[in-house]
Amino acid sequence: MPASFVSSRRASTLRWGRFAVMGAVAVLLLIAGVWGSWGTAQHVLLTKGRERGTVEVTACGESTCTGPFRPVTAGSQPRARVVIERSVAVTKGRTYDVVVKPGGDEVVRSGPAGVLFAWVPLAGALLLASIVVAGGLGRTRVGWLMAGAGIALLTAAFVTV
Repeated sequence: MPASFVSSRRASTLRWGRFAVMGAVAVLLLIAGVWGSWGTAQHVLLTKGRERGTVEVTACGESTCTGPFRPVTAGSQPRARVVIERSVAVTKGRTYDVVVKPGGDEVVRSGPAGVLFAWVPLAGALLLASIVVAGGLGRTRVGWLMAGAGIALLTAAFVTV
């Protein structure tokens, strides 16, 4: 066998190996982004049969805020105290549209702000995966599209929240 054939075959194998590994990393990042977002997004997107209402934030701790829940859906019960995750978007004294997570007193924001805020982990995953796709896979256009989608989602969440 000529040396050039062996060298060419080895280079081809390495190229396909890099493509497979970088593709797997990009897919893993995107799956992790969807997984991280779905924990909150499922409650915000699939509201049929869930208790919806408003919460007026009356007190905030280090990681959570609390307040009374006033239902807007039929069959929902008012609650003296529900817990919402404290973030940049939640401040004491304001009222927010929320959905109650099943089986407890924890709520998540609903409406456009809640939907966009729920998908922020996916936006971060899109930004990270865009670097892998553009640099590791050599697909710069796809990488730019993924980065643009991540930036657009983060910007929309920032503006609505």
